[in-house]
Amino acid sequence: VDHRLIATAVFSQPSIGTIGLSESDALAAGHRVTVFEADFRPMKHTLAGRAERAYMKLVVDADSDTVLGAHLIGADSGEIIQALAVAISMGATKADLDRTLAVHPTSAEELVLMRSPRGG
Repeated sequence: VDHRLIATAVFSQPSIGTIGLSESDALAAGHRVTVFEADFRPMKHTLAGRAERAYMKLVVDADSDTVLGAHLIGADSGEIIQALAVAISMGATKADLDRTLAVHPTSAEELVLMRSPRGG
């Protein structure tokens, strides 16, 4: 077990899921990072007329394209982070996520649809 890559979930409302390095920790460790973010209203909330939103952030090493961390806030984040933890533990790159077909309509699909880095 790589103790640097232990997925964590807070089953609050909304739930929180995280694994790996935060943006600030990655920078402090000397990584050049590219950050991908999604701030959206999940389809299940849209269809139900609910205003709840979700936020997802991927921290990616700019040199190797390796996903260094993932941070989620929103419905099902605890469930989503578990699957993402497997990919990150196996050394997934942003390109690996980009090649993955999105399951629609899910909140998790945002992780494979984030194409433009923050500020890009």
